Formats: sequence, C-alpha cells, structure tokens
Amino acid sequence: MATSSPRQLAYAPTPYSYLPNPALTARINLDEEVKLSTTAAERDLYDSLAEIYSIIVTLDGLEKAYIRDSIPENEYTELCSRLLNQYKSILKDETVSREFDHLEAFKKKWDIECPRATERLRVNLPATIAEPSATHAGPSNTVSQSKSSATGSQILLATENFITFLDALRLNMLSKDSLHPLLSEVIQSVNQVTTTDFENRAKIISWLIRLNGMKATEELAEDEARQLTFDMEGAYAGFKATLN
Repeated sequence: MATSSPRQLAYAPTPYSYLPNPALTARINLDEEVKLSTTAAERDLYDSLAEIYSIIVTLDGLEKAYIRDSIPENEYTELCSRLLNQYKSILKDETVSREFDHLEAFKKKWDIECPRATERLRVNLPATIAEPSATHAGPSNTVSQSKSSATGSQILLATENFITFLDALRLNMLSKDSLHPLLSEVIQSVNQVTTTDFENRAKIISWLIRLNGMKATEELAEDEARQLTFDMEGAYAGFKATLN
C-alpha cells in the first residue's frame, strides 16, 4: 500500500505578514556610495557643518593640551586664534548659521560634549589673552610684563586702543561688529604691557563675552552703552595706575 505524502498546507498569511513584491523591491548596491546631498549647495552646507564639528573637537583637544602644559603658550595662542577665526568665518554664511542654530543645539544634535571648547567659544579669546599668566612665550615676552619691562610703544598702543574704543562709544557705534574687534585689541595690547589684575580688568572680558553672544548687526541698548562706557573708563584708569 503506497503511502501518501503529507499534504502541504496552503500559506495562510497573518495580519502582519509581508510578501515581498519583486517588482517593488528596491535594488540596493552595497558598493554604491550613499550621498547626503543632491545639489552643490547642499554639499557645501554639509561640508561647512563638518568643518564646524572638526573645529569644536580640535579646539577641545587644544584646550586640554594647554591645561597640561603640553604646548607652548605662543603656539597655543596662534592655533586657538586661528580656530576661533575659522569658526566665526564659517558661521557668517546665513545658510550655515541657520542650520547650525546655536552651539548647544549643534552639540546636542551631533552628540558631542567638548566642555573646554564650549567655554573657549563663549569667551572667543585664547586663554592666554583672556587670563594671561605671569610669563609669556616669545622673544618680546619672556619675562613678567610689568611697567619696567613693557616698552614705550606697547604702552602707547594700549593707551591708544583704550581711547579709540571710548571714542567709538561716544560716536554711538554700538553694534557688535563695530565694538568687538576694538575691545579685543584693547585687551591684547593691555596684556603686552601688564598681567596685573588691575581694577575693572575683568569687566573688559565680561563685555567681550557679552558682545560675542550678540549677532553681528545687533546693537547695545542705550543703558548698556552707558554702563560699558563707565566700566571702560574705570578699566582705563586702573590700567594707567599700573604704570605709576
């Protein structure tokens, strides 16, 4: 007696079953490069965002090296200034700036921390300028910058920068792009003369941070301008006191 083969049951799909349709199945080439952009404008945007990411990570590493004394101060200052300038330059593009949003949003989106780079970008000055040490690397700054070691030209330049900045305020030049470069020159020239923490020196840094957080064309309010003038006149007097 011949045995019959087991009867093959018909396929009974469940409500969640899926039968691929060869006509609709995507043909994926695993060797083909996946493109994030389809136009030149999109490609430029992603390249710029990638550069910003790289700058943040590199800057964080540079800050760690500076804290560990693994890099000379003059080399640190040069590299840090270059990275800060590149960061600002990239974000001048409106499309990039709009996609970037702000630093905290960018860090969250791409899952990076980089706390030291975050602080440096907030201050927008190398640590050697914002918080100068008692000694500076370099041929003209190898000893403590006191009133006896500073040259007449360095003192004159710092004085002129103070006066230029105060004149800009009196002329009602209140936008970030007018004041921030001038105030940066003030603190840099002052550091060439003295590292003494004179009266209201900290106010210079505070205002640099305040201006750095503004948009390029944004202007200080009238009461802020008066306070800035008051603080800078005090800082100028404190600076001159170190020369006596």
